Amino acid sequence: MPRPRLALPLALLLACAGDDVATSAASATSATSATSASTTAAATTSADASTSDDPSAPGSSASTDSASGDPTATTGDPTATTGGPTTSDPTSDPTSDPTSGGGTAPCGHPDVDPALYCPGPGASWQWQLTGTIDTTVDASMFDIDLFDAPDDAIQKLHGAGRVVICYFSAGSHEDWRPDAADFPPAAIGDPLDGWPGERWLDVRAPAVRQVLAARLDLAAARGCDGVEPDNVDGYANTTGFPLTAADQLDFNAWLAAEAHARGLSVGLKNDLDQIPELVDQFDWALDEECLAYDECDLLAPFIDAGKAVFHVEYVDDPADGPALADTVCPGTEALGFSSLIKEWDLGPWRIACP
Repeated sequence: MPRPRLALPLALLLACAGDDVATSAASATSATSATSASTTAAATTSADASTSDDPSAPGSSASTDSASGDPTATTGDPTATTGGPTTSDPTSDPTSDPTSGGGTAPCGHPDVDPALYCPGPGASWQWQLTGTIDTTVDASMFDIDLFDAPDDAIQKLHGAGRVVICYFSAGSHEDWRPDAADFPPAAIGDPLDGWPGERWLDVRAPAVRQVLAARLDLAAARGCDGVEPDNVDGYANTTGFPLTAADQLDFNAWLAAEAHARGLSVGLKNDLDQIPELVDQFDWALDEECLAYDECDLLAPFIDAGKAVFHVEYVDDPADGPALADTVCPGTEALGFSSLIKEWDLGPWRIACP
């Protein structure tokens, strides 16, 4: 789901401020520090795989950044324990040995399965979560919705030699999803501002992890080559639960281990502040608007590890895309990012940086 909008779109800010701002945006990694906005992102689609016009099923969702702190509102703690999970048991620690639960190790590990999707810096991609999937886009990887993408689209993409990554929200409850009733009510928390029908989840709860494990099973059964779990930085937002940074690290490590246990590649979505602890456990990163938020330097550990950073900046109107691309692409190409200019609804339209 796309990140919260800035007060002004990046393209307008750059146009108003002139060359100095554009130069600064293009050299974000040279900054010695950046104020990191903990965010969530990625779009969700309607229940119709070919259209996105059902108002009861939001097309996209996002969290609102908030100062870190202990939320005072709670809806109860459904967790009997908060210990970390394993790939075979959603309640024990997955991090001591990345292959202990079967499957494959992460990209970069000496025991990684050669069949695992391990994209390097500059890999091409397309991100489409709404509308009829355009399988003709020239990209090596397609990131599409786990539930809504039709089987024939996945088959066509594989037939053309494309990698298929399947999106799902791991940290939020979306009331239009077919498994929405499987989440325990006590684990459903505060709403995500601006995204009707979506609420934060208590990611410590074993019952939540069981539903998410079933989603990973679905991804493997549908033939997805990997997954893009969304909303994995709840600890930095007002969720209705007292989630800590340690809780988030535990959950994100569990997601990575569970994906690898099924032979699935897995990307870290945003959660920039925890990249140093998580880069070795994830295979690639997906970031939204790091230029707009002046935080691209925080993604450097993925590039340094030889792992792709898939990056997006947004426009309200496709007519503004070329101007934004002229500003964004030189800087992110130099960083080794795989950058796209997209609309907020994450339909088929795109401009890919060279």
